This record gives sequence, structure tokens and C-alpha cells, in this order.
Amino acid sequence: MTELNKDYKQYALLLKALGDETRVKIFNMLSKGELCACDMLEEFHITQPTLSYHMKILSESGLVDSRREGVWTKYSINVDLLNLLKKLFDDIGESITK
Repeated sequence: MTELNKDYKQYALLLKALGDETRVKIFNMLSKGELCACDMLEEFHITQPTLSYHMKILSESGLVDSRREGVWTKYSINVDLLNLLKKLFDDIGESITK
């Protein structure tokens, strides 16, 4: 993707979704594999509605995928968008070292 073809609006949305320490921790937790909200709540001192708020932001950004399994919602990282972010930072790093 050339400089002119990069979707900086999408990058900003992704970075904004990760612009909160709780969401960064959730994203890191999901790097270990799929989790349901009940498992994540055990790691935080927040209410279920607060966790739902954070999951909504991560899901709407596209960074996190969700699927229903009975009464539970399971969450996982969208690897394609993670790779897109990694590519952005790799490109920035390569530009700096040139």
C-alpha cells in the first residue's frame, strides 16, 4: 500500500479504539485466544455494562470479532486488522531507519 493509498481514517479509528488502558488490556488478553465477557470481567474491577461499552468500541472498530454461543458472546482479535496496524508501524519504522 503506497502512502497515497493508506486509509489514515481507518488507522485513526483503530488507534482510537486502543486509546484506553482497559481496552489495551482486553486486546492483550484476547491475544491468548477467544474469551467470553464473563472471563474478562474476572480480570477487572468494572461492571458488566462498562465492559460491554469497551467491547462495543473494540468491536465497532473491527479490531475484535464477536460471535454468539448460546447465551454468551465470545470475542477474538481480528487478525487482518491487527496485521494492518502492524504494517503501518513497520512502514513508519522502516522510514525512520532509512
